Amino acid sequence: MSERVVAVLGVGPGLGAAISRRFAREGFAVALLARSEESTTPVREEIEGSGGEALAVQTDATDAASVAGAFDRVRDALGDPEVFVYNAGAFRMGGILDLSPEDFDACLKANCAGAFYAAQQVLPAMLEQGCGTVILTGATASLRGSARFSALATGKFALRALAQSMAREFGPQGIHVTHTIIDGQINTPRVRGMSPGRDASTMLSPDAMAEAYWQLHRQDPTAWTLELDLRPSVESF
Repeated sequence: MSERVVAVLGVGPGLGAAISRRFAREGFAVALLARSEESTTPVREEIEGSGGEALAVQTDATDAASVAGAFDRVRDALGDPEVFVYNAGAFRMGGILDLSPEDFDACLKANCAGAFYAAQQVLPAMLEQGCGTVILTGATASLRGSARFSALATGKFALRALAQSMAREFGPQGIHVTHTIIDGQINTPRVRGMSPGRDASTMLSPDAMAEAYWQLHRQDPTAWTLELDLRPSVESF
């Protein structure tokens, strides 16, 4: 069993990977949770190649049984997570009359319900230890329901409410729950492919964001952050 474990649900080539690498550099064993091995394999190989420990587990954040089974594997192989980051999400653009009920429900589950499913898996051990960190990744849509963004905004609004409720319930018991508002596009291969030649300064750096997540975990209990917004300096808000 590892002494320190971080679990990241929603690992891709951007923020999830950067968070995993950042915590691995601090000696954490990393549980890499995502729907596809294609998302987790490069990160696992990079961490292991640097002498770290990583476990990749296929996980469907929208399925409570899948999430429970994934954390069973994490606990068996690594131990109980000291830190949990929820970074999963789904986006379907469309007007209220255009979206299918199935698409709406899928986005709501990915953007919020999955965090609830996972929280139920990590909180008992954190309570027993009297400490732990839970970070939930939100978006601009956590604060603003723009036209044709209802499938995203509804779930992100709900995730923010979940973070507030969880923080008020478990903060006094030593567990730091925090919600991040990611206001802008993250610099990922997909985004760069959509806008070749775009200046990197107009996008959020995954590594810089991961550093912010690490600092959230390191905060002293006398000065905890409930909500942190991150955006490029040139982003209007």
